[in-house]
Amino acid sequence: MASAVTAAETKAKAVSTERAAEVQVDLPSRREFLYYIWGASLLLLLGEAGAGLIWFALPRFKEGTFGGVFNFPPDRVPVVDTAPVSVPEGRFHVVNLDQGLNVLYAVCTHLGCLPKWNEQEDRFLCPCHGSQYALSGLYLAGPAPRSLDRFETTVYFTDGTSETSDSVGDPIPLNGKTIDRIEINTGKRIKRTGRN
Repeated sequence: MASAVTAAETKAKAVSTERAAEVQVDLPSRREFLYYIWGASLLLLLGEAGAGLIWFALPRFKEGTFGGVFNFPPDRVPVVDTAPVSVPEGRFHVVNLDQGLNVLYAVCTHLGCLPKWNEQEDRFLCPCHGSQYALSGLYLAGPAPRSLDRFETTVYFTDGTSETSDSVGDPIPLNGKTIDRIEINTGKRIKRTGRN
């Protein structure tokens, strides 16, 4: 009886193997093949466009280039109420006032010209339309709608403390402390409101 069951199982397995061998898989037609190729090409194109868009939308700025962080050496900080130190590659002026240290964006708020410090008139003068700014960056005259913008700045002192510019870009008080290093983030511009 056991041999009859085994023989039946063996015969059933042989039949199923023959049927599996008989099953044929049809190849896709030319039209189906082109649809698959077209779909794969479209997915590849969309993937490349998406990667390019993300790469463009999330820029990475190197240290020391405009849009990145500049390490400004403390020995270049100007004496209080003297001419500013200009850094053309960072598009900023470093000024040292009685109130403290400030970093001004070196672009006129009128139409984007580059105002320069004028020693004779003791102010920034815009060569394009005549806007004028004080050493502190405050508006003095001309068609500019507001004072010069500032950059977010962090001053690290030798005693281990640090000060970061506030949300309106007022000067960072130095209070007679010795500066260890200065970081100027040209990617974070602080826009001034009004002519003050």
